[in-house]
Amino acid sequence: MKGVAALGLDLGRRRIGVAGCDGLGLTARGLTTISRKSFDLDIAELRRWVVERDATVLVVGLPYQMDGELGKQAYRVQKLAKRIAQALQLPIEFVDERLSSVEAEELMREAGQEPSREKGTVDRLAAALILQRWLDERRGSG
Repeated sequence: MKGVAALGLDLGRRRIGVAGCDGLGLTARGLTTISRKSFDLDIAELRRWVVERDATVLVVGLPYQMDGELGKQAYRVQKLAKRIAQALQLPIEFVDERLSSVEAEELMREAGQEPSREKGTVDRLAAALILQRWLDERRGSG
């Protein structure tokens, strides 16, 4: 079985949630949340994770609208994701991330955590949900 080395990203205006997966591509987990400062500093932090995890692909959540169309936010995320992928010299794959943050908040509440006080945790968990969705789809089609 071929190994998987993917980083999941939840790209926001203020933060980037980062997730990684086990080598078999079965489970994703949140790794960190990057507080965005500048493109160059953000890339330096992401590059560190790419090297540490030996990542070969970036999986980015794309915020489709509820009707399935791409809106302004989705186009903004696509543009940023393409810049990041080019800077890191990695391919990107997009995953429908509709409601991933809502799902992350619900999981936190179930664990007794307050999402409004831990935005970074929400972003990190959303990135894990995005990556998990990609892993599950990949396994289902492979």
